[in-house]
Amino acid sequence: MIRLFHVPLSPFCRKVRLSLAEKKLEVELIEERYWEKSAEFLRRNPAGKVPILKMDGKTLTESAAICEYIEECHPTPSLMPSDPEGKYEVRRLVTWFDDKFHHEVTSKLLYERVNKKVMKQGYPDSSSVKAGAKAIKYHLDYMGWLLDLRRWLAGDQMTLADFAAAAHLSALDYISDVDWNRNENVREWYAKIKSRPAFRSILADQVPGFPPPAHYADLDF
Repeated sequence: MIRLFHVPLSPFCRKVRLSLAEKKLEVELIEERYWEKSAEFLRRNPAGKVPILKMDGKTLTESAAICEYIEECHPTPSLMPSDPEGKYEVRRLVTWFDDKFHHEVTSKLLYERVNKKVMKQGYPDSSSVKAGAKAIKYHLDYMGWLLDLRRWLAGDQMTLADFAAAAHLSALDYISDVDWNRNENVREWYAKIKSRPAFRSILADQVPGFPPPAHYADLDF
């Protein structure tokens, strides 16, 4: 049995969930209150982070490395191009969303609005929320520009880059922080990826105290 220790709205966990689901690998999801830093949790990952994947008798950490491990062990359907240039572009964009987008947007919207309350760390910082709301416009425009040139974010095929972006945007969409009317390319891209069977468990997520908006699980918005 594959087990994933996760937090429902974590984009890093969602990226791994999407990879597993796309490859039709059954997984047991175990919610982990990582901020409590239990001794058992820290034995699994001394870095004190989720996701943690137990698979093939191994304990795997770091979402990007986990996704590439899954890809190597289960190459069909492929989520990585076969050529070096294509692989580079996927890895560049995965890093873009997990580093730049996360720092400028996710951490300032999702973490301020949801994580602080769940972790009992106080109230949202309004300046951080404003900064995140401003920054997401730039990122949506960048994605729209990429999709002017390509069918998917990294090229003509859906890849881990699309899952990385969708993981962040779906978590933000849960709290209505994405303006889907800003860019038609991005809206159409998200509609395509949102309708995939791999997305079903994510659209079924429920976080106590934070009900999703009506459009969240609506494939037609």
